[in-house]
Amino acid sequence: MKSEVCDDVRIEVNNEVSETDKTEKGSEMEDRAEVSRMNEIIGKTGVSQVSGLIQESGIGDLNGLNGLSLTSEDRVAETERILGLIRKGTDQVVGEDDLREKLLQGRTLVVKLGLDPTAPDIHLGHTVVLRKMKLLQDLGHQVVIIIGDFTGKIGDPSGKSKTRVQLTDEEVRRNAATYFEQVFRVLDREKTQIRYNSEWLGKLSLSDSLAMAACVTVARMLERDDFKNRFESGTPIGIHEFMYPLLQARDSIALEADIEVGGTDQTFNLLMGRTLQKSFGQSPQAVITLPLLAGTDGVLKMSKSLGNYIGISEPARVMFQKVMSIPDHLIIRYFELVTDETPEATAAVQTRLDAGANPRDEKLRLARTITRLYWSENETAEAERFFRETFSLGILPQDVPLLSLQSLEESEILQAIKRSTAISTSELRRMLDQSGIQVNGEKVTSLGSCESGDILKVGKKKFFKLDLRA
Repeated sequence: MKSEVCDDVRIEVNNEVSETDKTEKGSEMEDRAEVSRMNEIIGKTGVSQVSGLIQESGIGDLNGLNGLSLTSEDRVAETERILGLIRKGTDQVVGEDDLREKLLQGRTLVVKLGLDPTAPDIHLGHTVVLRKMKLLQDLGHQVVIIIGDFTGKIGDPSGKSKTRVQLTDEEVRRNAATYFEQVFRVLDREKTQIRYNSEWLGKLSLSDSLAMAACVTVARMLERDDFKNRFESGTPIGIHEFMYPLLQARDSIALEADIEVGGTDQTFNLLMGRTLQKSFGQSPQAVITLPLLAGTDGVLKMSKSLGNYIGISEPARVMFQKVMSIPDHLIIRYFELVTDETPEATAAVQTRLDAGANPRDEKLRLARTITRLYWSENETAEAERFFRETFSLGILPQDVPLLSLQSLEESEILQAIKRSTAISTSELRRMLDQSGIQVNGEKVTSLGSCESGDILKVGKKKFFKLDLRA
């Protein structure tokens, strides 16, 4: 039952949806043939690769049910195709029936992603959500990135066992700049709106905040595992932390969001957006949650601190090599979560693997696909050549990172390797004792005879050239 306070609170909802004037695109038969042709292209190449073709075709964006004289059957079929693309790799889609209805209307939807500016180095794990946003952007919808400059000063309590340190205004703004540099390696800068939630949250009065709080019970808040665990263990929970999901939900109200995307760890916060939108008289947003990506070890969540990450700003060679290092059982998962390949293309990979194809061949396809998303065709081809020569043919590479040294003492070489790899000194000595370090292609148990210019191979994948600075 809603509280009386909640029932009395409403915001103005602009029901006037502007639509692009519909113009004739030819006969119904021509339109249906055009949609069929574009669907065939999309099935072969993926969504992002055909954006230019779509614009040239006259259909407009891929949500383009607007402006086409399609039969109701065609509209339903096209909507189901789009929903299939949206479902790819998701954990769940909440509110799919409402989303289907909105897609059938053919209007541009507002797609929201909230980011608290904690300045992470973005790796493939972060791009799982970003690539879904890019898909929706390529489908012609309006992507809005919310920089949580207001909520960032509270700190998202999701998955936290204690209260997070609050950020200052300066830290928030500085970290937000880092986000932009990295996010636009995935999203189209020109088609992405950036908003700061202080625009509306900073204007909330105490009565506004109390009205929001009246829409949710403490019992509902304690349904969250992190809050529940902290409550049961006696770990303090600040009242301001209860406000975080409410404020994130208020973002959805301010935007009149149709879709919000996030990781599975954000499910509670995203669903709160639906709850408050209903209470404030808006159509509730669809919630798309995506799973967390396993790292190169194949077990733990991708994380820079665990060393199992693939950074999107890493050199093409490193990116290609790291993708090739993932376990075979992750090939399909990576195709689903961190590429723009269609469900049909991913299913074809699975079919080939089931039929006995060499997983290495499919992993090479995956490495090319991922590397091309962030680097040019030439850089991707060079990265593959380097991988094949170095790791398949055993050719010793020359163009590798330098280890700058003041002397060629073994201890200094090991310290230089440690700085470049984050491998501990004790682990490096163990590797050396077990011939896990090579010099110029030869296994060694001592680095006492190294010379400037020698090529070191550390473990299976890392190469360095010794550079003695006189």
